[in-house]
Amino acid sequence: MTMHQSLKQQAIDILRMNDRGGYTVPTARLYPYQWEWDSVFAALGFATFDRDRAWEEIETLFSGQWDDGMVPHIIFHKTDPDYFPGPEMWKSNTVPPSSGHSQPPVAASAMLTMMQTGTDMDRERAKALFHKLYAWHRWFHTYRDPDNTGVVGIIHPWESGRDNCPDWDIGMGRIVVPDDLGDLPRRDITHVDPSERPTAEQYNRYLAIVKFGHECQWDHLEIARNGPFFMVDPCVQFALMRGDRDLAELATEFGEPGIRDEAEAWLKHSKAGCDSFWSDDVGGHVAKDLRTGGLSTAFTNASAMALYADAGSPDQQKRLTAEIAAILDHCSFGFPSWDPRDAQFESRRYWRGPIWSVVNYMIGIGLSEKGETALAERLRNDTRRAVETSGFFEYFDPLTGEGLGGKLFTWTAAIHLAWAMGDDMLQAG
Repeated sequence: MTMHQSLKQQAIDILRMNDRGGYTVPTARLYPYQWEWDSVFAALGFATFDRDRAWEEIETLFSGQWDDGMVPHIIFHKTDPDYFPGPEMWKSNTVPPSSGHSQPPVAASAMLTMMQTGTDMDRERAKALFHKLYAWHRWFHTYRDPDNTGVVGIIHPWESGRDNCPDWDIGMGRIVVPDDLGDLPRRDITHVDPSERPTAEQYNRYLAIVKFGHECQWDHLEIARNGPFFMVDPCVQFALMRGDRDLAELATEFGEPGIRDEAEAWLKHSKAGCDSFWSDDVGGHVAKDLRTGGLSTAFTNASAMALYADAGSPDQQKRLTAEIAAILDHCSFGFPSWDPRDAQFESRRYWRGPIWSVVNYMIGIGLSEKGETALAERLRNDTRRAVETSGFFEYFDPLTGEGLGGKLFTWTAAIHLAWAMGDDMLQAG
C-alpha cells in the first residue's frame, strides 16, 4: 500500500472512529461534542465515501437549531464531564442543550458542493434542509448586523472559530472579569500542552461573555448592542458572503425566487460593507472592534479568505493576493493564522500562527477561482504535506509542519479526503 492510499484509509478510519452516531466529535476527550463548522467539514469528508452518512451529519447539526434560526457552535447531545464549559455554564434552555452563539456559516457552501457532485438523493436531502439553512442566514443578518451595515459582528471569539487569534485582543482587552465568576476549571490543558492553548486570563474573559449571555437569556439583539464584545471577523463575514451566494444558487435550483433575491441583496450589501474593515497598512481585510472602531494590525488566514467571498475591489484583491504570496515565502507550510512577519506571531500557539486545513481549503478555492492556480496548488500541497509530515493533527506549525493540538482530528482527515490529497474526489464547483 502506498503512503497515499495508507493516509486515505487513515483519514476514513478517523471519521469512523470519531462518529458518535449521527454526528462526529472533532477528536476524542478534548472536544467531546458536535461543533458546527467541524461537523460541516466532516460531512465533506464523509461525502467522498458515504453520502448517506454525510447528510446525516448536517441533519443532526440542524436538529439543534434554535427557534430564532441560529445554529449553535456546540450541541451537547450527551453530557461529558471531561469538557468545560458544558451545558451547565451556557444555560441555553434548548433541547438538545447547546452553546449560546454560532460559528462560521459554512453549511450552504458544503451542501451546494455535495449536491453538485452527487445524485438525486443529495438533491432531496439538500432541499429538505433548505428552509432551515435560509433561517440561519437570516438570523446572522438580523441579529449580528442589527443596524443593517452590511457587516456582521461576533459576540465572542469562539463565534469566529478562530478562538485565540490576536485579532480579538482589542476587544478582549476591555472585558472586565466579574468578581463572582470564581476560579473555573480548565479541562483543555489536561489533554494538550498548555503552551499551545489560551492563557487562564483569556479564558476567564471568554467566560465573562458567556455569563452576560445567559444572564440576558441569550437575547441576541441585547448581546449585539450591549454585550462585552462585538467585533467584525473576516472569516465569519466571508463565509457568510460565500454562503449567501451559494444559498442563492440553491434557491434557484429549488424554485425559491424570493429567497434567491433576498440572498443576492444580502450579498450586494455585504460587499459594500467590506470596505469598513479593509486596512491599507496590512494589505487586507482585518478584524474590527465595532465598539471602538479599532482595527487589527496583521494579515491572517481569515484575511486570505476574501477571494473565496469575492470581497474587495479589483485593486484590493490584487494587493491581498500579493500579501498571500509574500507570506507564503516566509513559511515552509501555508497558510499561517497570523503573519509570520509580525512580532505577535507564535508558530505553535492556538490560532496565533499555526495552519489549519479547513481554512486552507477555503483560501485555496478562492485563489483557484481567481486564476491564481500556482498559489492554490501550493496551498493544497502544503495541506497534504503537513499530514504526511506529522499525521492528522488539529493544526500545524507553519515553519516545521509539526502537528499540534488534538490528534486524530476529524476536520483535518475530512479535508484530506475532500481536497488536500488532490484526487478531486469532491471538488468545489
